[in-house]
Amino acid sequence: MATLCTLILPKFPQSRGISTTRAVLTRDSKMKVPYELKQGQSRLFHKLPSGLNMEVLYQRGSDPDEEQRRSTKNPPLVFVHGSFHAAWCWAEHWLPFFSQNGYDCYALSLLGQGESDSPAAAVAGTLETHAGDIADFIHKEIKLPPVLLGHSFGGLIVQYYIANIRREAVKGSDSEKKSLFPNLSGAVLVCSVPPSGNR
Repeated sequence: MATLCTLILPKFPQSRGISTTRAVLTRDSKMKVPYELKQGQSRLFHKLPSGLNMEVLYQRGSDPDEEQRRSTKNPPLVFVHGSFHAAWCWAEHWLPFFSQNGYDCYALSLLGQGESDSPAAAVAGTLETHAGDIADFIHKEIKLPPVLLGHSFGGLIVQYYIANIRREAVKGSDSEKKSLFPNLSGAVLVCSVPPSGNR
């Protein structure tokens, strides 16, 4: 078979081009992909109840008609990536597109991904902990009910979040009633992992 392939397939010269490092393995065994922010984007860090920081890439919605923007407020968009990705996967095209159409956009890096902190445990998180981290971010940082968008494994996390939105309220430290999982304006599943998982 090797002889047959050699006869049929032409030989290509080996290139000696210059390569650029795209990912770096850090000491904590976490993959980091350097991402240069686009104009109008900023990198923030949300402090979780665990004390760990979650990376957030933010791009404010712009609208040529600022008067219309004030009168009709679009819901903010919160993006959740899939496995082996981070907030950067949304920042290239999705954040610029939606922000140009008047939506405030937040792309999250789950713990152990992107520039987010890595937990000491062997696994960076579960559906429950990831959904809880997203709920904490929405509760503390977002003023209006957002649209939650999830791709692949992020879509499964969005499904878990939706299934666990609680109508019952718990008393907060400030004696104000609040939901464990804040309500959403909507949800979008992009090539989502189904509730049964990948089989």
